[in-house]
Amino acid sequence: MAILPIDSGRYGSEEMRLFFTEQARYQMFLEIEATLAHIQAEYNLIPHNAAAIIKEKATISNISMERIHEHERETGHELVAVLRAFAEICQDAGKFIHYGTTSSDILDTAMALQLKKAIEILEVKLHLLLQKMLDLAEGHISTPMIGRTHGQHALPITFGFKVALWADTLVRNIVRLQELKKRVLVGKISGAVGSMAGFGPDGLEIERRTLYELGLESPTISSQAVARDRLAEFIWWVAIVSAAFETIATEVRNLQRPEIREVTEPFMVGKQVGSSTMPHKRNPVLSENVCSLARLLRSLLIPALENVALWHERDLTNSANERFIVPQACILLDEILEKMLVIIGKLDVDTANMQKNLDLSQKAILSESLLLALVAKGMDRKEAYTLVQRLAFEAQLDHADFIERLRSDITILSYLNTPDLAALFEEQDYLGSCKQLAESTVLQLRKFLQ
Repeated sequence: MAILPIDSGRYGSEEMRLFFTEQARYQMFLEIEATLAHIQAEYNLIPHNAAAIIKEKATISNISMERIHEHERETGHELVAVLRAFAEICQDAGKFIHYGTTSSDILDTAMALQLKKAIEILEVKLHLLLQKMLDLAEGHISTPMIGRTHGQHALPITFGFKVALWADTLVRNIVRLQELKKRVLVGKISGAVGSMAGFGPDGLEIERRTLYELGLESPTISSQAVARDRLAEFIWWVAIVSAAFETIATEVRNLQRPEIREVTEPFMVGKQVGSSTMPHKRNPVLSENVCSLARLLRSLLIPALENVALWHERDLTNSANERFIVPQACILLDEILEKMLVIIGKLDVDTANMQKNLDLSQKAILSESLLLALVAKGMDRKEAYTLVQRLAFEAQLDHADFIERLRSDITILSYLNTPDLAALFEEQDYLGSCKQLAESTVLQLRKFLQ
């Protein structure tokens, strides 16, 4: 019976959820034990024929899940239950399973394998999303829109400039992920307290070779458990990248409001329901879902950080909550990425409304241009600022055209004539370097994808 939405398949791709099922996790246990047995046989710690049998039988479909559950009810130990059920099908070779190791060797290494597979999926989707962002930015390099600060009209920008900012943030998070893999995708095969006493003099090589075969990094040194700052760093990354996605989703939600209506997330008209009672509603549910899941993901950082401080060489205060935070972090971030791919890939951009909103201020948004021109003509900056602010507020209060108000002001005309004023108030001429910045950013980030 499904309890959490993840269990019912509501969130995350099937590909991602697969790695966190009970069977998949137990299969990783068997793969680790089989790989270790093979290496141990090479160092004559266990018989070669026993290692061969262990490897041959290391498939979870060979073991009854009910048998595993029976052993766990008896022992109260999940890993021991799996190993006993595994040993039963390996018969005499079974006594060499888990030789010289401890539970953390298998559990922590299995978690590293889960993260490795999850990161591979996330990286593919992150790169695909980046490609879609760059396409969107490139298509709107020159599309003017109003820039907003404090929710108020500020200065003109281009929509391509805005999306290029999103893409630049995404690349930083991709780079962060690439950098942290060598610290996070680390297993351990060093036995109780990490001393390798059960492996004899070849312990270092046994660990290194086993982890290499599994595609994982070896720790420089480890206690009985892999240091939890490694996992905390990954959850930190999940938190920061989810915050970046919430920033984008929040922008889409704001720009989709009817009084703005500059962009709209995709909506299947005729099929999708916005409101159960108000047919006219086109709610930004994808973006809202991204924001909701991002808030949950950021909360996972607290237990991950709390888990760093374990007692002595190991305790189990991290174990129970990691069963939640690791699958949730990977599956819910995967869900966010799936939604972001749809939002960015099918975003409806209303350039007409962008221009309409630009015109709302009746040129007052270009007050900085006027301020700089007055200063350049010799007016004191403080005096110029006060004058321009007063005229702008008066024009807004009277719903008057800002340029017309300036043309009737004696002080303004003493510094700038009518042609000078007209030249100052062209939106396309006051986009600054927005176009060039967007173009250069898109070009640079496309090279990153190569």
